[in-house]
Amino acid sequence: MALNPFPKLLEDGLISTKHVECAAILVAKTGEVTAAFNFTVCPEQTHMFIDSFKHVNVTRQRGLNFKNKLYTCVRADKHSIYAKCEGHGLILVRTALYVIVATYSQSMYPSICVEAVEKLAEYLREKGK
Repeated sequence: MALNPFPKLLEDGLISTKHVECAAILVAKTGEVTAAFNFTVCPEQTHMFIDSFKHVNVTRQRGLNFKNKLYTCVRADKHSIYAKCEGHGLILVRTALYVIVATYSQSMYPSICVEAVEKLAEYLREKGK
């Protein structure tokens, strides 16, 4: 049985930047967490992340509730959703099979977090995932 490559992808692609606080890779169809770093979410939360791509206009208007805070949406399209709340940010990027979720804190650069998550998503897209 092959090892799960996703924890290493999270570590090397996101956490190592020092501008990603927490991260997870979810299966887009089921919401199953394939890998996570410093990240625990309930099934309702994972489904909310996945559903936010199905209703980007609603996501853009209402924002996202995450860890009992309302994150205001700053970007929402079929591939990427960026939201922020009091200096913290929530980044969601979708590929064919996965949704990458990452957060950053006040002491981190949002642009580096976004760039790292988008690069990882591009890598997965190139692999056909």
